[in-house]
Amino acid sequence: MQIKQLKKILEAVLLASEHNLSVLQLDALFEQDDDRPSRDEIRQALHEMTDDYQQRGYELKQVASGFRLQVRQDYVKWVERLWEDKPVRYTRALLETIALIAYRQPITRGEIEEVRGVSVSSSIIKTLLEREWIKLLGHKDVPGKPALYGTTAKFLDYFNLKSLDELPTLAEIKDLDSIHPELALNEDIEVDESADTDTQTTEISSLTDSNVDIKQTINAETRVNDKKIRPAATRLH
Repeated sequence: MQIKQLKKILEAVLLASEHNLSVLQLDALFEQDDDRPSRDEIRQALHEMTDDYQQRGYELKQVASGFRLQVRQDYVKWVERLWEDKPVRYTRALLETIALIAYRQPITRGEIEEVRGVSVSSSIIKTLLEREWIKLLGHKDVPGKPALYGTTAKFLDYFNLKSLDELPTLAEIKDLDSIHPELALNEDIEVDESADTDTQTTEISSLTDSNVDIKQTINAETRVNDKKIRPAATRLH
């Protein structure tokens, strides 16, 4: 199969799919009588598609679970105007919690509380588990056997990352207070944090030790098909 034709097929499939697709999943779409391309040819086509879209309003993006077509970040604000929903803001406590899990995993709830200096409300952990941003990795071999948490592929997909290696480094860290007003994520999930007493500004020295820049990691991205804001760009369906 010619690469030109293969690119058209892959583009159509990615536009139609509601999920990210890996090379293996794309390969499974072809049968022998389709003049089946090799996986290397599929990878070549995807690479060329990435270059083809450089001057367009959308891009081909590879994340942890595969490839997707999405609107570029530069044009998200116009796409957002398709809906009238007011954004629901995630709290500072939730953002700090997911940042600590991302950089310190595997980590227990107690260790998160030790760093933040306040208790982590059950609603925060519940929300992160329900979103499938975090998962139970096991239990720490200490008295009480506390649960150990880590991030998931869905966390990476949501934040437009292919791996944890793409998280910001220490040199990119900014003061949380200066970026806090920008952390609005349009989500149809409300977080009840009445049990969390950390409503004022809190210094998080461990975040500095862990190389986290929440502004870059948690950047709003619109997803058209389910009307959710995601950090980087908009899906095209």
